[in-house]
Amino acid sequence: MANVLQLRPPRADEAEILTALCLRAKAVHGYDAAFLEACRDELSLRLATPGHRAMVAEDARVVVGLAEISIAGPDAELEKLFVEPAHMRSGIGRSLFDWARREATNLGAACMWIDSDPGACEFYRTMGAVAAGRSPSGSIPGRWLPRLRLDLDRTA
Repeated sequence: MANVLQLRPPRADEAEILTALCLRAKAVHGYDAAFLEACRDELSLRLATPGHRAMVAEDARVVVGLAEISIAGPDAELEKLFVEPAHMRSGIGRSLFDWARREATNLGAACMWIDSDPGACEFYRTMGAVAAGRSPSGSIPGRWLPRLRLDLDRTA
């Protein structure tokens, strides 16, 4: 029997395992342990952050992905979108991105901003995002990240 991907809100006891998933997924872009440790705080999931919404992807009751957005007026920010490395390129990222797009739209956002890892830019472009400049890294001083924008269809 084929497994069916399920999306559900994160549970309060999952913050640590979801943070670890984010770090494993970030590592596929070739970063060393020191770089990942510098990113730990920014990649940590804080489930009680006001204005943030998160969704977990499960396959056969195993957590395989995570997305998190925040909303500020007409703008949404894709805070996190990570997929377990063994499950990358299986449609999980697309499912989580589609959730983030719908959720942001339903919460009244007109656009969603994405500060992307350079290794993930192509995925976001495939999803319809366009280049919109660059942003300073929240973890690594002097590092800049590609900034992307996705206009949200408020009629969808």
